[in-house]
Amino acid sequence: QVQLVESGGGLVQAGGSLRLSCAASGYFFSINVMGWYRQAPGKQRELVATINSSGSTNYAESVKGRLTISRDNAENTVYLQINSLKPEDTAVYYCNAEVVPVATPSRYLEVWGQGTLVTVSS
Repeated sequence: QVQLVESGGGLVQAGGSLRLSCAASGYFFSINVMGWYRQAPGKQRELVATINSSGSTNYAESVKGRLTISRDNAENTVYLQINSLKPEDTAVYYCNAEVVPVATPSRYLEVWGQGTLVTVSS
């Protein structure tokens, strides 16, 4: 069974920075795309950023320039650096990964973490 465990959330003042981490554990062949999504109170979950195994990244327009996604393939870990935090960044941040099982390497499973709360005070 594959698990994603996020860490690094917390309460931060506006203008501050945070670095979120998400580590994958379990038995699997590889991981394709890893990404971060967020869900603010009363809103739908939205894409923040993704990164594939080659390091190519994709960002939501609303966060470009302030957030940086990175990945350590050897550690099966993805990071999200958030700078110049704004109150509207307050949300639960979820990690997502396309995990390729050993038994079926031509397919992948979509796995979600439990989420980590980021609260930005004004």
